[in-house]
Amino acid sequence: MNASIVVNQRTYRLPNAPTVIVCIDGCEQEYINQAVQAGVAPFFAGLGKTGTVLSADCVMPSFTNPNNLSIVTGVPPSVHGICGNYFFDPEQDAEVLMNDAKYLRAPTIFASAADAGMKVAVVTAKDKLCGLLGHRLNGVCFSAEKADQANFAEHGIDDVLRKVGLPLPSVYSADLSEFVFAAGVMLLETLQPDLMYLSTTDYVQHKHAPGTVGANSFYAMMDRHLQKLDQLGAVIGITADHGMNAKTDALGNPNIVFLQDILDRETGMAPARVLLPITDPYVVHHGALGSYATVYAGAPKDIARIARRLQGISGVEEVLDRGAASHRFELPPDRIGDLVVLGDRLTVLGTSAGRHDLSGLTVPLRSHGGLSERRVPLLFNRVLRQFDPGSLRNFDIFDLALNCA
Repeated sequence: MNASIVVNQRTYRLPNAPTVIVCIDGCEQEYINQAVQAGVAPFFAGLGKTGTVLSADCVMPSFTNPNNLSIVTGVPPSVHGICGNYFFDPEQDAEVLMNDAKYLRAPTIFASAADAGMKVAVVTAKDKLCGLLGHRLNGVCFSAEKADQANFAEHGIDDVLRKVGLPLPSVYSADLSEFVFAAGVMLLETLQPDLMYLSTTDYVQHKHAPGTVGANSFYAMMDRHLQKLDQLGAVIGITADHGMNAKTDALGNPNIVFLQDILDRETGMAPARVLLPITDPYVVHHGALGSYATVYAGAPKDIARIARRLQGISGVEEVLDRGAASHRFELPPDRIGDLVVLGDRLTVLGTSAGRHDLSGLTVPLRSHGGLSERRVPLLFNRVLRQFDPGSLRNFDIFDLALNCA
């Protein structure tokens, strides 16, 4: 067995103690701060004394798929190719989900660790990530959403509901993330994987602001399970795929800029296409509204005009052309539009008003995708040594946990 592996030009020491990496979906840092201040998160509270407390930038766009894949490959989207939950595939001439492993351009740390003889387990909340995270993985990989369908042939495990001791959770619930943690504890107690990845869902963060009863209860639940993993001897690293912010006006109404409606009113210009990479199969809690959009111009001559038109709109923070966006945010230029549009901290971007179902927004809209949701926690239950604390990214977490803890 090799003492180390090289994945995407980064070297990782193979673990000599169980190592668990946790991605808390939508974890704005203030959620942890408020839970600690409320006295319901003793594990998190103790990390400042017994572990290492840092913060880092997530990758842009600050969405689930690009960040989870950056975390598990150790590289930005320009290398692994996953630049949203959703994109325009020119080969199909269609807007499609980026859930298929055929879109992945780089190997994962999991697959390489398993090939080196490590026992590896991956548990996600939503099933949409399984195909990407489990690509070429000889190990355990299943979702809480479809835990009842897990089988040895496809997922490396069966009878998950009985083994975890919980019923199949609703995809729109805090229970989905709790199942992920309970499954992680079960796996560490039984399978004893060398390397494990737990990825939650941001349903609670979309619904509850930091410090509210719902948020504190959710973080207290995670804290209890993290304590169990810690007591079982695991090296634990915790980060997030993105933060979360309220996207409302002073009365709590959604702040939405409908880009497609604006461009459709422009005359003397070829029809343009607005695409929202936040779109996935689970839009009830955010209405497919985030602070990042891409625009495909109908004709190259219209690109500069569209950029000028959108840049002057209240709520639009920046408009970047393909070259500038791919360079600044390390994105694959062939998988983004002619323009990238960013909403400000209080604003989300939509296509047309008639294409968004907001009936599921029973509380003031909270979402992500822009620069305002880029800063995330980077926490460890061990003291890190010999590392550079400057310019950390969430996808440095495996490097820090395996090489510096």
